[in-house]
Amino acid sequence: MAPEYAMHGQFSVKSDVFSFGVLVLEILNGQKNTCFRNGEYMEDLLSYAWRNWRRNSYKFDRPHFVGSSGLVPDIMRCIHIALLCVQENIGDRPTMAAVVLMLSSLSLSLPVPSGPAYYTHGDISPEI
Repeated sequence: MAPEYAMHGQFSVKSDVFSFGVLVLEILNGQKNTCFRNGEYMEDLLSYAWRNWRRNSYKFDRPHFVGSSGLVPDIMRCIHIALLCVQENIGDRPTMAAVVLMLSSLSLSLPVPSGPAYYTHGDISPEI
């Protein structure tokens, strides 16, 4: 659910863009945002995706990625686009028309996303 709707009851087409981004991340990670498990501890999916994308350390050890090393650039592009969709600032999120263009044109340069809504700025560790 888009944060602007959850917090203020405001809904717009950019709320749908946010939901699309979450859905893409759920599909690529094989887990729901509400119960995302990262190793031994729970973490929200948006924080996990953002942190690993920024560090360029996304792990492709999930069963649905096995044997798909040739697809890693395409998968990373989809993660990048999803992160653009879940940006905290509504105005920074692309339109769905722009998302379609980004997905269909590999030569199109993608802007750098800002932090997603609900991003946990510190790492969540099992010791907490």
